[in-house]
Amino acid sequence: MPIYVMLTTLTDEGRKTLKSNSQRIKEVNREVEAMGVKILTQYALLGPYDFINILEAPDNRVIGKVALELGARGTLQTVTMAAMTVDELTK
Repeated sequence: MPIYVMLTTLTDEGRKTLKSNSQRIKEVNREVEAMGVKILTQYALLGPYDFINILEAPDNRVIGKVALELGARGTLQTVTMAAMTVDELTK
């Protein structure tokens, strides 16, 4: 299945939500997985982005739906990129 990197930045509203309910991250993860995307790994970051997620999704349509759904909530912004292994690149 295709791999995607999603960089996330919280909005002011997202930071307020996270501060008042730190478990919201796990709730959102369950929602993302219910949309057909597997979260392979997730890290909180220091710097211009707040989180990095390595995701596995069936196709661009599904990952696009996830990015749109999450962004429409107003609590975060995403940058999503398709990824491939070095072996896939060098074939």
